[in-house]
Amino acid sequence: MGDRIENSPYRFKMCTNETLIFLCQSGKLSADEFKLLKERIDEMYQVNLILDNLPAIRYTVKEGFVSRWTGYPIGVKFQDMYYVFNHLKFKVLVHKYEETNVVRVMGTGDAVDVFPSGGKGGSDVPGYMVVGFDVIPCSVMHNGNLVKDLKMYDKYPSEIKCDTTTVTVPIKEGEPIVFTYEVAFEESDIKWPSRWDAYLKMEGSKVHWFSILNSLMVITFLAGIVLVIFLRTVRRDLTRYEELDKEAQPQLNEELSGWKLVVGDVFRAPSHPALLCIMVGDGVQILGMGVVTILFAALGFMSPASRGTLITGMLFFYMILGIAAGYVAVRLWRTIGCGDHKGWASVAWKAACFFPGIAFLILTILNFLLWGSHSTGAIPFSLFVILLLLWFCISVPLTLVGGYFGAKAPHIEYPVRTNQIPREIPAQKYPSWLLVLGAGTLPFGTLFIELFFIMSSIWMGRVYYVFGFLLIVMVLLVVVCAEVSLVLTYMHLCVEDWKWWWKSFFASGSVAIYIFLYSVNYLIFDLKSLSGPVSATLYLGYSLFMVLAIMLATGTIGFLSSFWFVHYLFSSVKLD
Repeated sequence: MGDRIENSPYRFKMCTNETLIFLCQSGKLSADEFKLLKERIDEMYQVNLILDNLPAIRYTVKEGFVSRWTGYPIGVKFQDMYYVFNHLKFKVLVHKYEETNVVRVMGTGDAVDVFPSGGKGGSDVPGYMVVGFDVIPCSVMHNGNLVKDLKMYDKYPSEIKCDTTTVTVPIKEGEPIVFTYEVAFEESDIKWPSRWDAYLKMEGSKVHWFSILNSLMVITFLAGIVLVIFLRTVRRDLTRYEELDKEAQPQLNEELSGWKLVVGDVFRAPSHPALLCIMVGDGVQILGMGVVTILFAALGFMSPASRGTLITGMLFFYMILGIAAGYVAVRLWRTIGCGDHKGWASVAWKAACFFPGIAFLILTILNFLLWGSHSTGAIPFSLFVILLLLWFCISVPLTLVGGYFGAKAPHIEYPVRTNQIPREIPAQKYPSWLLVLGAGTLPFGTLFIELFFIMSSIWMGRVYYVFGFLLIVMVLLVVVCAEVSLVLTYMHLCVEDWKWWWKSFFASGSVAIYIFLYSVNYLIFDLKSLSGPVSATLYLGYSLFMVLAIMLATGTIGFLSSFWFVHYLFSSVKLD
């Protein structure tokens, strides 16, 4: 979608309609060129054109529904024959500017080329702005003898009939292809600030609302369970303890059951505590980046009209939030170690390198695949160097600064003492990890509809701009992850399982497994035209990168909410 922009040979003159323009004639197709062109048509390669920063838009009507697409396919396969689109019918929508001598009135940049300069004393010539760019591709049979002496932009000698319902020029080995185009300008009421509206119309808004309604139902259901836990179980027990006087203490000890029995083990350090701290720190960084980026996009600061702002914004916020990652990771490390400062620098350093390191490894492997297949989608070596400099010169130092502040901040004190000898966990009827993996289905249920639209925009070349809906879905996802993890932690404590640390992380983090399975399903059923092992590997590699980030972010939400819940629960219990 325009990673590297090249100038095309198409030439337009403002408000000048032109037809039958001869562009060029290719050489005779060799066997390799013929084979390559057939492959590209099979693989549904698109041509993306931009005029004054507006992508060419193509409208198709199927069963009464109008669909909008950016760009147009190279050609089409019909009854075992391959046809190429060799004639383009352009329509440019222009809006007459109310003021003359508009350069002085309006800003600078790309728009200046569109406006007449007006000279020193002003001008009566109206200014026009490009507010729309449509393209209709056609397959037209040309007479090769008529174009022998024609130069580029000469008039084609016979009439060209552009019919979108028929294809007439099959590609054949050893034969050239003639390319022509026509352009029509049309005045429009669309104003400059509204020119992106055609691209950003919310298709299927009912589906988005259905997704949100579905999420709200899941949240209400879980909130009901959480409310029951807090009000009925916890509150009732705590009230009973407070009402009993010291003479009834022996009777109280006899009644202890469930989560009250693990009071001496609930804050016992988990296995691999450093890894947990690092993953939670990185999760805070990714979650913060996601929330801030989507919030800015929903407020309209990151329009697709400004090419590349979304990815630039994500990188910027990710690097800045390195401070939060270091702070959370080190403070949690000190809390688990009961205030011990030892090893905080190591934890902060690992938090700075854990997720970016895995991401860099995945992207490097995928880039070698792209280089090997001579793809223009490969990241240039210079950009690799820039990314490494951003990582080690900005992100790592900021994470270490955050770690320093985390080491200075007071650690969170546990409300109860931990016993010397760990309590034996009773045998469970079902494996606890089965419940943890199953818990991921609820967060997945809140986002899978929105996930389809995001996948379509990434892999199908569609413009995604329903960031308002995405922000709502993200808020709902955070709530669902917190509730799921909280309920599961309580269930584990009730069966005297005090190993809740990692389980609370993966209870909500397991949504990543379902997203990856959905990605595989999308590859098999929606990207059927994706051919070759390289394309499939690239797709799965990028999907793995995405689900890793989602696992860290959602797992962090679950862990922090569970930690708060357990801390609150046992700080309310007046037990020695």
